[in-house]
Amino acid sequence: MHDLPALARFGGLVASGLRDVTHDPEALDSTGFWAVAADFEGRLTCARFEDVRTEPVPPPVPGRWAGPGAGEWTSSLDHAAYTKGVRRIREYIAAGDVYQVNLCRVLSAPLPEPAATDVDALTALLARGNPAPYAGTIRLPAHGVEIATASPELYLRRTGRTVESGPIKGTARTAGELLAKDHAENVMIVDLVRNDLGRVCATGTVTVPALCALEPHPGLVHLVSTVRGELAATAGWPELLRATFPPGSVTGAPKSSALTIIEELETAPRGPYCGGVGWVDADRGTAELAVGIRTFWIDRATPARPLLRFGTGAGITWGSDPEGEWRETELKASRLLAIASGVYEPGDRDREPTGARPVNGGIAR
Repeated sequence: MHDLPALARFGGLVASGLRDVTHDPEALDSTGFWAVAADFEGRLTCARFEDVRTEPVPPPVPGRWAGPGAGEWTSSLDHAAYTKGVRRIREYIAAGDVYQVNLCRVLSAPLPEPAATDVDALTALLARGNPAPYAGTIRLPAHGVEIATASPELYLRRTGRTVESGPIKGTARTAGELLAKDHAENVMIVDLVRNDLGRVCATGTVTVPALCALEPHPGLVHLVSTVRGELAATAGWPELLRATFPPGSVTGAPKSSALTIIEELETAPRGPYCGGVGWVDADRGTAELAVGIRTFWIDRATPARPLLRFGTGAGITWGSDPEGEWRETELKASRLLAIASGVYEPGDRDREPTGARPVNGGIAR
């Protein structure tokens, strides 16, 4: 179904009637409604749509989505490589090179029926199995963008000149399982986001209205903070994205050092995962971009054998336990992989989706 028309869906907002596509962030300061997808590596795609309306997410339609087999997922970093990476990051921390690094792996599985690969149909499944505040679809097959996200994390919200970010750091199955390390990690990233926004906001306007608030999500809990500021008069979208991208919560601190270590240890590009996904209404001066976590995308580099990809990761600090960080990546992935593979049933324990089996050390448990 890669010949389906271009579409963008964000919660109850739907955009159709594609007008134009650009990779220039200055377009976001012009006119119209834009769907925005920014890969972690920096590729930006902005699509302007003619028709924008409110419409509920439709129920799943049989035949529009045929997911990969639950046992078909493979990981860019297996269990041994991931835990080795955690230990290596702890060595960098001990040497004083970095304080925290987000270490990620990309999971991939072949789609069995190339004709039944509508990411908006996957979004419909995610809306029922894993509702999320920043869920959505960007379907631009002619431009290589097919994304279905169930992101719980706010990258940037903009209302006029007010900009807000909601970094997530600290994840556990229950509130009682959160550790002191989770709180420390959140505070470190809040400081980084404050610094990023401070580069483009008016002096003295950057505040932290909420620090380490507990937020429940399907199958897990997060610690979420809020950082807010007022954009300087000279700053527009190019300056805002340049100052804050990639999002601090999925890089580490200091960001430049963390990015160097990520390039060393990770073996696959993150793509839309850990990038930015959302919308900008240039006419109204409003926007909402999510961090591209809990995000699927279709890779059609080999048209006859399209792949579904999904990323998962964890923030590594000196207090990290390699096995514990591996388990966190599995916790974040298990429910969503089961939904995409058609084996998740409401009421299932997230650690054991029906029909799933361990892959490369235990992806889908």
